[in-house]
Amino acid sequence: MDNKEMEVSKTTGTVLTVCLTALSLGFLFPVVLVLINSFKSKLFISNAPFQLPNGDTYVGLANYTEGIRKTGFFQAFGRSLFITVASVAVIILFTSMTAWFITRVKSVFTSLLYYVFVFAMIVPFQMVMFTMSKTANDLYLNSMYGLVLLYLGFGAGQAVFLFCGFVKAIPLEIEEAAMIDGCSPLQTYINVVFPMLKPTAVTVAILNSMWIWNDYLLPSLILPQEKGTIPMVIQNLKGGYGSIDMGAMMAMLVLAILPIVVFYLSCQKYIIKGVAAGAVKG
Repeated sequence: MDNKEMEVSKTTGTVLTVCLTALSLGFLFPVVLVLINSFKSKLFISNAPFQLPNGDTYVGLANYTEGIRKTGFFQAFGRSLFITVASVAVIILFTSMTAWFITRVKSVFTSLLYYVFVFAMIVPFQMVMFTMSKTANDLYLNSMYGLVLLYLGFGAGQAVFLFCGFVKAIPLEIEEAAMIDGCSPLQTYINVVFPMLKPTAVTVAILNSMWIWNDYLLPSLILPQEKGTIPMVIQNLKGGYGSIDMGAMMAMLVLAILPIVVFYLSCQKYIIKGVAAGAVKG
């Protein structure tokens, strides 16, 4: 590579870095705006949303305490935490076992099953939400436990797709060696296969946690209003005739965002590795 090509490559890299940095700041700006306004009086949030808090607008933690009081935030937090953790756990467990079965057992049935899961990834939720909510009511699934089963159904397509790609990259000889040592298929899965699925399992956990934690539509269709999740109780801050307690809403949005951001940052190193492994063709 000559000097001219090196200069062009360096210029291209610099321009790309600047563009991506600007794009990142654009995505972060709404989050920063919510954080800033969570410490301001609700009157100034509407009149001067981009102004930093000062002596006249700063209200400390008043918005947080008021929001917690109005929404019952900690009770909703507990419900959201249970639904998210339980849903992610069953998604990882059952879809990883399904992917292992589909990948290792070659038949017309498993091939058809795989494409059914792939097709489920592209079906919009709005197409099935009314029939789903009616069926859920008929089957008495209108509770936190029923919601976990529904999330398993909606999250299975993507998870099976990712796990199948990773399982194809696992040498079959490792499983055969475990079988020779006397392991049953279940023992082989638990002791050999599942530990190797950690990168994809973490990726599936992150993607589904962000979706389930922030989901408003499905819980609002299934759960009663008094047993709502965090997005549902935040929505309750909207009063009659369009009145909204903007200060309390901004504060509750910050509290709602914080746990999932911490979880994402602590596990983000596994995302690219897991997605790349799940893209293996076989």
